[in-house]
Amino acid sequence: MKKLIALSLTLLAAGALAAHAADSKELWEKNCKKCHGPDGKGQTTMGKKFGVKDYTSAKVQEGLKDEEMAKAIKEGIKKDGQTRMKPFGDTLNEDEIKGLVEFVRKFKEK
Repeated sequence: MKKLIALSLTLLAAGALAAHAADSKELWEKNCKKCHGPDGKGQTTMGKKFGVKDYTSAKVQEGLKDEEMAKAIKEGIKKDGQTRMKPFGDTLNEDEIKGLVEFVRKFKEK
């Protein structure tokens, strides 16, 4: 009986993680892909215009801190008085922002 309960809990946790990953991908598609591209390389019209970083680059990934990415998602990015990225803190909750940070980390080339 204990094994059955443990197996059930493991399957529930795995299902929740898979749903979380799917949610993050949907959020990326909806909110981020226009500038950062579907592959995280930033090779879109808007990405090139604003000098978006290539998230597949190991060097870029090493220079990014999770807290900084979360802050940029939440508060947006402004440079020289111009909005480079709109803030999503009013539309995304903490878990969604954390999921997007984790999603960005998966773009890193090995």
